[in-house]
Amino acid sequence: MADLSIQELERTAQSYQKLMVPALFKEWPDQILEAKIKPGDKLLDVACGTGVLTIAAEDRLDQKGFAAGLDMNPGMLAVAEKLAPDIEWRQGVAEDLPWDDESFDIVVSQFGLMFFEDQQKALREMFRVLKSGGRLVVAVFNSLENIRGYKIMTRIYGQVVGEEVEQALRFPFSLGDVDELKSLCFKSDLTGAKINTCEGNAKFPDIRTMVLADVKGWFPLAGFVLDDHQIEEAVRMAESELKGFIAEDGSVEFPLSAHIIYTTIK
Repeated sequence: MADLSIQELERTAQSYQKLMVPALFKEWPDQILEAKIKPGDKLLDVACGTGVLTIAAEDRLDQKGFAAGLDMNPGMLAVAEKLAPDIEWRQGVAEDLPWDDESFDIVVSQFGLMFFEDQQKALREMFRVLKSGGRLVVAVFNSLENIRGYKIMTRIYGQVVGEEVEQALRFPFSLGDVDELKSLCFKSDLTGAKINTCEGNAKFPDIRTMVLADVKGWFPLAGFVLDDHQIEEAVRMAESELKGFIAEDGSVEFPLSAHIIYTTIK
């Protein structure tokens, strides 16, 4: 995460909530939480961002249930706190969860594992805080080769800005190989983990919003700032190269699949 002030982090998080969450993340809680959450569960969402999954989980709990969200980015947590002040939001890292052993019935994480500094340690930490019989559900994006819309966008950013930004856009899809994901689970002692590939869609109201979602919603966290000319050039190229995904009203939609890891602790 780039060295940004709390005000800059919150502004980026607000853009993330406005531009990226409805387009990319809003549909996934139903698939991640399907048949995995019970009304009285104690639930932890790791790398919760602005809380889209945490809030959806809390809605499924009763008064005996409890939801907590953890993220390393204070800007994301500031936005989450405003959206759902009754949820426990904590700043921290996945590799060192600030809870005792066996604190939760279910631990979930939506599209955060790719960004953890030590993925094996993070998965072991999630397992550590689970009670006996607890469930772990972790979602990661499929590989870029299987998500044509973003494969095109990575090439566009590479041409307009440079290879460093292209590689940054590839990173969220870095755990898309199922065999490598199975190997990561095995090395992290997640024996018996199942991996299901689920289908979803990215949906933006127009190409400009799609570009601005990257430019304002997460590029600043990686230290990338695009000038107006670069933004306009990216929009122009995307309107041409993504035309097969653009509807008559200008909206953009393309397939966005993900792998969901599920395992239980005995």
